[in-house]
Amino acid sequence: MSFGEHLDELRKRLIQGLLGLAPIFIVALILGGPILEFLIQPAEAQLRVAGQASRLQATGPAEVFVAYIKIALVLSVLVGGPWILYQVWLFVSPGLYQREKRFAYVLIPLSSVLTVLGMIFLYWVMLPVMLGFLITFSSQIAQIESPSAPLPEGVVLPIAPSLIADPAEPPPGAFWFNERLSELRFALPDESGDGVGHIAGVPLTGGAMIAQQYRVSEYISMVFGLGIAFAIAFQLPLIMLMLGWSGVASAKSLARQRKYALLACAIAGAVLTPADPASMVLLAGPLYALYELGLLLMRLIPARTPQTDGALGDE
Repeated sequence: MSFGEHLDELRKRLIQGLLGLAPIFIVALILGGPILEFLIQPAEAQLRVAGQASRLQATGPAEVFVAYIKIALVLSVLVGGPWILYQVWLFVSPGLYQREKRFAYVLIPLSSVLTVLGMIFLYWVMLPVMLGFLITFSSQIAQIESPSAPLPEGVVLPIAPSLIADPAEPPPGAFWFNERLSELRFALPDESGDGVGHIAGVPLTGGAMIAQQYRVSEYISMVFGLGIAFAIAFQLPLIMLMLGWSGVASAKSLARQRKYALLACAIAGAVLTPADPASMVLLAGPLYALYELGLLLMRLIPARTPQTDGALGDE
């Protein structure tokens, strides 16, 4: 193909790739609300455990909308990733030898699996531990000391019932404490005054002088940033496999460097986490396990360069 034909083919693949993402983006817009709630849940849970108001805030009129669109875009790229990779493959595969194509048959599925594992590990393991440490540290660093004194004569304190959920049909003006939300809830009357218009809540916090109130945009950006970092970190076995295929390193030579690999994993755990022992171990351990997985893959798939006729077997 000439240079112009290559450009035409590239334009064709770009257009088809974007057209394939369009319906996914529309569906992502519909599911953006539940996805946003799903991403916020770890922060809400840890705020509640620390006795803080389990609510995120928006400081600008468009902040939630921008976060919503960002979630839809990222979700479209993640779900449409196989389609994008397929278009890339259609563009580059005509220029590859058959023995070189076999590398892609191994790398692409393995990379997808490792990326999914990284996202699962981040959401269900690392985020709760990291947020728990950061929120607890911030909420305990400075406490308000409130003095106590006997009640004045004739003063009776009202007692709000503590419930695990809002009552089904509260009377107008009723109030209670919602244990799950850590809120003092009020049944506000409607316009007629005979029924309940809606239920409003006041988030309650502990005695910390610094309130933990996180912005939606900053939290979503942090989660996506960590997601990119973990997706890259979980590609370690692939990197080691490609080093073996290219002849730069061998499984035997890398196996002798285990102590240095363990040290590098510990450093990565200290740099990429709040540096509390639990977070460091939780990240360093899986990273080292990925290193061992890379060594195993290098032994299972012989280290041969792409130019070797027998690489991964010839048809």
